[in-house]
Amino acid sequence: QVQLEESGGGLVQAGGSLRLSCAASGTIFVFNTMGWYRQAPGKQRELVATITNGGVTSYADSVKGRFTISKENAKNTVYLQMNSLKPEDTAVYYCYARGWDGYEYWGPGTQVTVSS
Repeated sequence: QVQLEESGGGLVQAGGSLRLSCAASGTIFVFNTMGWYRQAPGKQRELVATITNGGVTSYADSVKGRFTISKENAKNTVYLQMNSLKPEDTAVYYCYARGWDGYEYWGPGTQVTVSS
């Protein structure tokens, strides 16, 4: 059974940095795409960043230039380096993975809180 587990969330002041990690277990296969979504209170879940097996990245406009997504295929692990954090980045961040068969997996989420 494939499971995704996030780590690295927490409380940080505006302008600070956090690094999120997401490790996949229960499979030896590399995912087609991995990434991060977030959901703030009262808002819909939104895409933050994704990275394909080939290393192609995509970012939401709101995080471009501040966040960097990366991965280690051998460990089926994806990272999100978040710099220059803003209070509006406060949300639950979810790890996401899509297999080559199109099946989607989600982590339980990790809270990121940015104080002003």
